[in-house]
Amino acid sequence: MKSIISIIAIAFALMFNSNNATAQSLSQDQARPEVVAKTQVSQMSEKLDLNGDQQRSIFRTLVTKEMNYKKLVNGNDLNDPTVKANKQKIDAEFDNAMKKTLTDAQYKKWLKMNE
Repeated sequence: MKSIISIIAIAFALMFNSNNATAQSLSQDQARPEVVAKTQVSQMSEKLDLNGDQQRSIFRTLVTKEMNYKKLVNGNDLNDPTVKANKQKIDAEFDNAMKKTLTDAQYKKWLKMNE
């Protein structure tokens, strides 16, 4: 009888620990470039009335931007000329991609949103 109770207690303990581990992995996923890009595209879509092709294109552009920022900019000293040049290059590529993807009216609205 004691062994059955101890087995049940161990099973409950393992079950609660696995839920905690799952919650931790979900919170870590929030920083992934895809998650960040999806959130930004959702917000932009509401404000700029994006169509499906624009959403897909902007999503890919944002994922690329976030990945490049993680590799070359984040965690580095922004006063370093190399890091500053990398940031400017990434931002310029992103701006060009947005200009190509959005209509003129959407692009102007997007620029106002980012000021």
